[in-house]
Amino acid sequence: MSRHGFPAAAATALEDAQLRRNLGKATTAIRLKRARAVAELPDWEALRDAGAAIKARAMATLPEQLERLEERVTAAGGTVHWARDGAEANAIIAGIARDHDAGEVIKVKSLATDEIGLNEALELRGISPIETDLAELIVQLGDDQQSHILVPAIHRNRAEIAALFERTIAQGEELGLEPARIAEAARRHLRAKFLSVPVAVSGANFAIAETGAVGVVESEGNGRMCTTLPRVLVTLMGIEKVLPEWRDLEVMLQLLPRSSTAERMNPYTSLWTGVRDGDGPQEFHLVLLDAGRTAVLADEVGRQALHCIRCSACLNVCPVYSRVGGHAYDSVYPGPIGAILTPQLEGLDRAPTLPWASSLCGACYEVCPVKIDIPTVLVHLRGRVVREAKSRWAPERLVMDTLARVFGSRRSYERAQRLARLGNGPLAGLPGPLSGWTAMRELPQAPSQSFRAWWAERDGVAGGGIDPVDTTGASHGDP
Repeated sequence: MSRHGFPAAAATALEDAQLRRNLGKATTAIRLKRARAVAELPDWEALRDAGAAIKARAMATLPEQLERLEERVTAAGGTVHWARDGAEANAIIAGIARDHDAGEVIKVKSLATDEIGLNEALELRGISPIETDLAELIVQLGDDQQSHILVPAIHRNRAEIAALFERTIAQGEELGLEPARIAEAARRHLRAKFLSVPVAVSGANFAIAETGAVGVVESEGNGRMCTTLPRVLVTLMGIEKVLPEWRDLEVMLQLLPRSSTAERMNPYTSLWTGVRDGDGPQEFHLVLLDAGRTAVLADEVGRQALHCIRCSACLNVCPVYSRVGGHAYDSVYPGPIGAILTPQLEGLDRAPTLPWASSLCGACYEVCPVKIDIPTVLVHLRGRVVREAKSRWAPERLVMDTLARVFGSRRSYERAQRLARLGNGPLAGLPGPLSGWTAMRELPQAPSQSFRAWWAERDGVAGGGIDPVDTTGASHGDP
């Protein structure tokens, strides 16, 4: 992403009226359903506190929990791989597929695989990835890009999806606008793949260090097919997804479905531990992905981003996301969580505009099931972008350094007040790199006389000083 990546992409998205209608309708519906589901639980806030504490403990003891997880998975017959970055993870997964002469792999919806570009990496090695989640399939068939954490094709409406299927997997058919017929076209396309492809790739919502169990929650059943039918199952998991104890699932499986799909529980919750003769995949590989996560962990404020359980609630309430959509963020993690996660995973120098891609209204914090304080992290990252800028001559940095000097000296501050009155009028239409400051705002007119000047001229006040204790003019003896 270029330095002006998000502002330029957002401006383009705002010109698409159909996109705004699609987003507005979808996010409003999801937001209202979630509110009703959450209202059913009288202890919702206590659950949020518990979820936040569980994630904080997991991050504070992450090395220990990952070692416990590796030990339990290995004891249950699985194989654990450690990947420092996406390239390493892609090579591991492709190598497993080649070892089993697999020309195709079926996939469960996984943001981690999207993050590392697994599909493209497999295709370069002659292996065809097949998305089995309906929304991911829509994105794949349309050579498109995900625009939402939970609903990757949220920017597409029913007519667009039907037309896409008629051009690809349902050629010669007229599907119409009936959702059941559109979904049936995808079901027919995928059924043969579930029964014939020998290798599946999944992500993981959670993995339990205590038991070695790995879990995926979903609503369509495609994940259950992928995690039970193929001979080989490969799970790619970001290291932050580990939970210390089995009992932690009690909390997470109440928080996640209500915050994501507005359901009391997910229709399909799949949990597996290693392998078992004659039952499910006979070979299991767990790939633990770092890809910048340990660097995020080192930031005491920014590490909150690793608590995310990928529910997408913050996207649906964000006034910015609901107008520009996910493509403007140029990341598989759009919206408020993407504004704090992507710059840290990829580096602030590669995504310097994203910390400004979300408002500070606080709505995202109010709905986050694990209480990630996204507004605080946004401000923190904005400060880091300015402090870590390669050039000290960046216009914004120069302005802020100047203001700091002015406000740090009484004499400079009073001189600035006098200068402001010389050119009395609103500050608007600044040229060049400072134009962004006045495009949407203007400063008020400077008063003809400052408070300090008025106080100095006031009768009976010697030296113009201000009593730091009492500036009301009232006697200390007044009742």
